[in-house]
Amino acid sequence: MDAPLSGVVPVVPTIFHDDETVDLDGTARVADYLVDAEVDGMCLLANYSEQFSLTDAERDTIARALLERVAGRAPVIVTTSHYSVRVAATRSRAAQDMGAAMVMVMPPFFGATLTVPGPAVIEYFSRVADAIDIPIMVQDAPLSATPLPASLLIDLVKQVPQVQYAKIEVPQAADKLSSLVSALGSSLPGPFDGEESVTLIPDLDAGAMGTMPSSMVPAELSWIVHGYLSGDRAGAVRAWEDLLPLIHFENRQCGLRAQKILLAEGGIVASDRTRAPLGPVSPRTRRGLIELATARDPLILRWAR
Repeated sequence: MDAPLSGVVPVVPTIFHDDETVDLDGTARVADYLVDAEVDGMCLLANYSEQFSLTDAERDTIARALLERVAGRAPVIVTTSHYSVRVAATRSRAAQDMGAAMVMVMPPFFGATLTVPGPAVIEYFSRVADAIDIPIMVQDAPLSATPLPASLLIDLVKQVPQVQYAKIEVPQAADKLSSLVSALGSSLPGPFDGEESVTLIPDLDAGAMGTMPSSMVPAELSWIVHGYLSGDRAGAVRAWEDLLPLIHFENRQCGLRAQKILLAEGGIVASDRTRAPLGPVSPRTRRGLIELATARDPLILRWAR
């Protein structure tokens, strides 16, 4: 990347056939849709990609296939998180060799109780950085049992300069983003939010330069983020407030299944299947999601038609 990444960088869901095998063609069509949505980048193998349900062989196949499909049309981030720093470093090197522009890594943890103290977190990221030359995005997500207070993130960026991006998607994200931006300035060129952009405007107000949502409404979010960064805060707020009921429904009622439902509803993919034990949403919830989306006519429902 010639310049720091900013804007909208959605997570690419892993598409499955009805028998739960990986649908590579369907996943690749999602990447094509995202390019046409004029996203600023995309992220593979994240939690919203159901990375936790994939084998290592499937991960490699998906990363290679999508990087070849995107073929430089947008920067691609590959998530390489693992409790073992050896595995995370190996995954990160492989992602770089395949053409990834960046890797995203959560702090090491396992389950709800196996956590890592602050100095070990910094050592972990240092060893990942030693294996690669591309930037690292640290992911601060509720899924991790290892806490990342602002003070630790500040020390991490100062001690491991390859950590140039931070995706903050925890409660009170805006306050944490503000602390990071104030303390780190240009040392952290890529403060991002997540959580489907449900707190987007407060996070942009706090200094976020981008958002990593799902693949549900990236084109619409792109207009909002780029409008905000260009100085049209009032227009961005109005557009975000119009979109917010749909995003809130995704965030609170559906989770990662929302993007798949609308991708299938719009004809981009054939199946909205998730891998067991993650089952489908209720018919009532599905109807509610489609009703909210249809009223806003997003690109996801029009792209394949």
